[in-house]
Amino acid sequence: MSGKKRFTPEELARLPEFHHPRVGPDGERIAFYYDGTGRNELYVQHVETGERRQISDGEVPRAARWPIAWGADGEEVLFHLDDDGDEQNDIWAIDLDGDAEPVIETPGQASLQDVADDGRLLYASDEGEQMNLYLFDPAAGESEQLTENDEPVRGGSFAPDDDRIAYTTNETEAMENRDAYVMDLETGESRRLDIGETGSQTAAVDWHPDGERLLVRDDTEDFTNAGVYDLESDEVRWLSGGDAEESPQAFGPDGDHAYALRSENAGRAPIVYDLESGESETLDLAEGVASLAGGEHFLADGRPVFTQTTPDTRSSLLAYDDGATETLIEPDYGDIDPDAFVDAEYVTYESADGLEIGALLYDARDRPDGSEDEQTPGVVKVHGGPHGQSMQSFDLYAQFLVSEGYSVLLPNYRGSVGRGREFQQAILGDWGGAEQEDIAAGGRWLGDREFVDEDRLAVFGGSYGGYSAYCQLTMHPEIWKTGVAWIGITDLELLYEESMPHFKATLEQQLGDPEENADLWRERSPITHVGNMEAPVFVVHGVNDPRCPVSQARVFRDALLDRGWEEGPDGDFEYEELEEEGHGSSDAEQKVRAFGLIGEFLERRL
Repeated sequence: MSGKKRFTPEELARLPEFHHPRVGPDGERIAFYYDGTGRNELYVQHVETGERRQISDGEVPRAARWPIAWGADGEEVLFHLDDDGDEQNDIWAIDLDGDAEPVIETPGQASLQDVADDGRLLYASDEGEQMNLYLFDPAAGESEQLTENDEPVRGGSFAPDDDRIAYTTNETEAMENRDAYVMDLETGESRRLDIGETGSQTAAVDWHPDGERLLVRDDTEDFTNAGVYDLESDEVRWLSGGDAEESPQAFGPDGDHAYALRSENAGRAPIVYDLESGESETLDLAEGVASLAGGEHFLADGRPVFTQTTPDTRSSLLAYDDGATETLIEPDYGDIDPDAFVDAEYVTYESADGLEIGALLYDARDRPDGSEDEQTPGVVKVHGGPHGQSMQSFDLYAQFLVSEGYSVLLPNYRGSVGRGREFQQAILGDWGGAEQEDIAAGGRWLGDREFVDEDRLAVFGGSYGGYSAYCQLTMHPEIWKTGVAWIGITDLELLYEESMPHFKATLEQQLGDPEENADLWRERSPITHVGNMEAPVFVVHGVNDPRCPVSQARVFRDALLDRGWEEGPDGDFEYEELEEEGHGSSDAEQKVRAFGLIGEFLERRL
């Protein structure tokens, strides 16, 4: 251990990262966000030569939350631009010489879904109240609304001939339901694909090159399965065995294969199916988390492109060919020795009702200056969503906390993805209930480790993880010495009142009608239980957050003050509003600020 270099939080926060790699239409170039200059910028890299060129200079967002796409001719890159993280996106284009201009401007949020070969853009927007699909014709400079659904329309992709689109929405009374549809763009008529059952989640993921088949997913049988849907016969041929989550990704360029990602034990491995034989092969990549790159997915020579990461190795971009990989984008470690990062162990523990919960454990004794004899404080870091997942990928905040001497547990509480439909939907109608018992049990389990001081436990999370931090401190106060609630939820009824229409639909799907279930909405709001708090909390919130508005932090602060608590480093709680920031950020300067705030607070309180 003595040979490993100890790194500072600022060094970690400033490590350059790439985001949203997109293979171009010619399969010879890749566009991506990268913050090697200290600011997020757009780059284009030639696959064969490795030549990389920066094409933006401050025109793109500082934070790389939203994806990019190539224009149809491969001469421009499309990106989403908002105002300091408020997510009220317009869609812009920047050419390869760096000239940028707006393409689609809306009064609300626009989200680019696909680009047709003739340059038309398929995008989702809430300009008509609910999130629906629109078609933009650049030649005419006009948009046409394609769907008029009361529930959000999700996804959207052009058929190979650009005459149809596939998308996902819900037209049933079951709020958790998702169905796949195909629309004829000439007639405007839609047909629902005959897949699954009411309440299952179905989606059309990719069009086969012949335009007559679709790669689909469905979780009727609990685990998500990958299948091929024949539009002429209205029949689906399932590829997956149903023994684990398999999320379909894309057909191969020849149409003879289909790619999927198989999830087990918080890891994700790519597999490829031979469509003629139905046989599958797991691609030979390192254990961890793989993702198929966006855009065309494949290079001109047919090789698929993946991002690959593990808990102690940062993301690489790889081209894969029959067991061999070529690294297209290397991870940048700066002056940090890569061996200084700590690996995670996949563990399980029992929740209060006996349900087995999976989690990732980072042992702080394994850090460069750690000691086998020390007893460390512990942090339970809770993921967002709630339908998210802590995975065996490089977690910047977990590595930061471990480097500061905290052993860290990342629980995948009920509601998390990766363990099937039943586990994922167990949280519906029960926010603040059993899933919080799962997190509390994780805190107790961590405190029972011989190398962790059970009297020095903190809970930390952002978004739904921030909601969980508030819930833990107000509903399970006996476990925690302190907590950090980052961009979290405190008042569910207020959140609903201030949410965008598609977020309101999500809240109704999760918790039911806010008037009919008013008692539940109040009972599961942390602000209702603020009088139970015993431990100091650090409330941190971006002022431009549209998902969890800053009012969530302000009403909780006011409730603490009304209780007689004093604010400040020597007081009962601490409070920080982050200017020029929305629902989290990938910006290097904002990560430096976040590490400083969290690190100093935990040092004072633990």
